[in-house]
Amino acid sequence: MASFWTGTRVRLRGIEPDDWTAFMRFAADEERLGDVLRPPRSAEGYRAWAREQAAAKPGGDCFHLAIEAADTGEIVGTVGTHHADASAGWFEYGVTIGADHRHKGYASEAVVMLLRFMFAERRYHKCQARIFAHNEGSLALHHRLGFVEEGRLREHVFFAGRHHDLVLMGMLAEEFTQLHPVSGL
Repeated sequence: MASFWTGTRVRLRGIEPDDWTAFMRFAADEERLGDVLRPPRSAEGYRAWAREQAAAKPGGDCFHLAIEAADTGEIVGTVGTHHADASAGWFEYGVTIGADHRHKGYASEAVVMLLRFMFAERRYHKCQARIFAHNEGSLALHHRLGFVEEGRLREHVFFAGRHHDLVLMGMLAEEFTQLHPVSGL
């Protein structure tokens, strides 16, 4: 059997200490593309974060994974879960793809792998995503994957000198299974 974490386009893997340069690049991409604005972080800050992620104990339902291009092994993004509430059965997740690697199917495949794990293996009932209303690419991705817009928090976040709407999207495990069946079983 092939690895659960390897698909046609991507392989999801744990973060290694040497991955820090890719994450520094992704943060610069996010700022340049208007996805987020944070104070600058030092190279040592990125190195320390990557070392911390690499040394994190396995287990738990909040984690970050590197997304590698299956054909080149290059890190093209990251995907991870956060705010998991096992007793209520929901979790939030996020995905980032480097600017040079967008529109190649990496995000779609990585998200489907992550959701399959969280729904089928961890038995969560619902996934939520929070997306800036101006991020048309991410909104389109989530609609294609089967997420449903559940609400909009008007002028909820402030960055780059103004307030922005935040779109709340969700998908239930049953919806995911219908839209993304496991092939070959």
